Amino acid sequence: MSTRTNWTREEIAGPLFQTPPEAAALALEREVDAVGASSLAGGHKTLIPELVEALRAAGRADIKVVAGGVIPPQDYQFLRDARVQGIYGPGSNVVECAADLLRLLGRNMPPAGEDVREAAE
Repeated sequence: MSTRTNWTREEIAGPLFQTPPEAAALALEREVDAVGASSLAGGHKTLIPELVEALRAAGRADIKVVAGGVIPPQDYQFLRDARVQGIYGPGSNVVECAADLLRLLGRNMPPAGEDVREAAE
């Protein structure tokens, strides 16, 4: 989970094996901007949409949810349809993932495809 304090970023690592309601509760408690869910055991089509729904039900659909881990490419559209805003599977470039997350959060990054110099003007 990621939260911002005075222009800095703080990463919050929640306990392993949280349920979607537990992860949503932690996100709400810590007032995060985004939640990153890792799926290594095939629960991504059930657990991550439940997390998105728990945040929505709490009135915080604005919290971005991204997913990473061993997620087969054929499941990406299912997750996008469930309102997961970033999906980072095996082989994802860490720098590109970070830039994508910064764009999702609207933080000092130009929209995809724009030159950095143009965005700074």
